[in-house]
Amino acid sequence: MVALGMSNSDIAHALVISPRTVEAHLTRIFRKAGVRSRMALAAALTRAAP
Repeated sequence: MVALGMSNSDIAHALVISPRTVEAHLTRIFRKAGVRSRMALAAALTRAAP
């Protein structure tokens, strides 16, 4: 969803969770992926895709 350019609010609405929960999950994902931004995460996911 991040790679599609969706905002935290859009993701939260689609998953029926709070925007703060999305933010917390993305913070952990950024740390594990070694990135600092949504753009860097999207690029990393694109490179990792088969």
